[in-house]
Amino acid sequence: MQRLIIRKEILSSVRDVRLQVAGIFLLSLMLVAVLVGRQGQQQIQKQRAEAQATMYDKWVNQGLKHPHSAAHYGQFAFKPKSALSFLDVGIDNYTGVSVFLEAHRQHEVLFSAAQDSNGMTRFGEMSVALVLQVLLPLLIIFLTFNVFTREREEGTLKLVHAQGVSMRQLFMGKLWGTYLMVLLIFIPVVCIAYFVLNRETAGLDPHNTGKFVALTLSYALYFLVFILLCILISAFSKSSTFSQLVLLGLWIVACIILPKATTNLADKIHPIPSQFEFRESIKEKVSNGIDGHNPSDVRLAELRKQTLEEYGVSTIDELPVNWSGIAMQAGEEYTDQVYDQEFSRIEEIYKKQNRLSEWVGFINPFLAIRNLSMAIAGTDFQHHVVFTRAAEDYRRAFVKKMNKDMEVNHKPGIAYGDYNVGEEMWSSVEPFAYHLPKLGSILKNQWRSVSALSLWLVVLFALVPLYIAKVPKL
Repeated sequence: MQRLIIRKEILSSVRDVRLQVAGIFLLSLMLVAVLVGRQGQQQIQKQRAEAQATMYDKWVNQGLKHPHSAAHYGQFAFKPKSALSFLDVGIDNYTGVSVFLEAHRQHEVLFSAAQDSNGMTRFGEMSVALVLQVLLPLLIIFLTFNVFTREREEGTLKLVHAQGVSMRQLFMGKLWGTYLMVLLIFIPVVCIAYFVLNRETAGLDPHNTGKFVALTLSYALYFLVFILLCILISAFSKSSTFSQLVLLGLWIVACIILPKATTNLADKIHPIPSQFEFRESIKEKVSNGIDGHNPSDVRLAELRKQTLEEYGVSTIDELPVNWSGIAMQAGEEYTDQVYDQEFSRIEEIYKKQNRLSEWVGFINPFLAIRNLSMAIAGTDFQHHVVFTRAAEDYRRAFVKKMNKDMEVNHKPGIAYGDYNVGEEMWSSVEPFAYHLPKLGSILKNQWRSVSALSLWLVVLFALVPLYIAKVPKL
């Protein structure tokens, strides 16, 4: 019997011309977003890979130079595009493209796409995620707002119940019938996206396969939550008009108002210091010490004393190594501590803001799926943090190599300009490589979003018996 109800719901939806047009429109929109998004993602990734190779080639072929001059000559690290970013652009347009790596300073990632865009960027870029998160739920509303109220208004609800169809069968039939209709729109997009991704990358690695499956299942869970919520509201509503108004109101609040309000609230509760304040704090701590009681000249004098004692000499000129190399590396390590402290403070503020959004996901499934989708697609804030840390580790490694060479090989008594190294030293520095986080670490970091969607599903299914118990009283 339940199978007949599912079939009836699917046929009713298919025969509705309005839903046919809306379904075809959304399907076409998503297919275009997949193809255009993938092409754009590939083009950007190719440009960044070429730029990374070009910058490294310039580093290797910079000619004869003092190691410390080379450390200031520096390199660039370009953020690679995640293979799944064409499905969800996330915050990629706002987090920058590349970072300059040089001695003494830790730069921010610059040249974001939003810097070169107009005010329309704030409304979001057309992507598969935007359609799935915002527009497809709107279609679900029009599929389900009168799924029970129509039966009640036409007087067929009690008639169906009297003919031996249990309310549980009726409810579940309508639920799974609607869900299958949504999957008929969703699955073709998934298949084409997988085909495009597989074809263009000449075989998916296990990493991307797992992430693609996880992303697909996440959206399937989101649709089920939304469909169940809509059907329950229709079941408990007295009229189709009331049900439609409630559902549209919830859609506006969940997809438009609450996300913006959450962002504003997070910014008020956890404000970010200005760029000027950030830079001044770093400058102050580098000059006067992290605790304010350890000035740079005092630190240098203490380091000189320790170095002379270590080598058992009384003057810098008597050292068997180059004092400048030692001092340079010590300065780097101290500056690194300052940058670590300041950047960690800023990262923690952003994490608190994002955490608030994740907690709000327990009352708004749209925020839960948005956060989870960005994370799996590799376009969320955490992926940006992982990239910046990898770039910084790379910077520290090659600067330390330059300082060490200066310390060991730039002998005392040799003028700064008389000591130079060449391609052999530059090529000993490996090219910058960045590896995206694995799926396990992503899901671990997004446990609140996963829990929020799961809890929504459990709570909504728990409400079904309430409706079933209410039916005989109608």
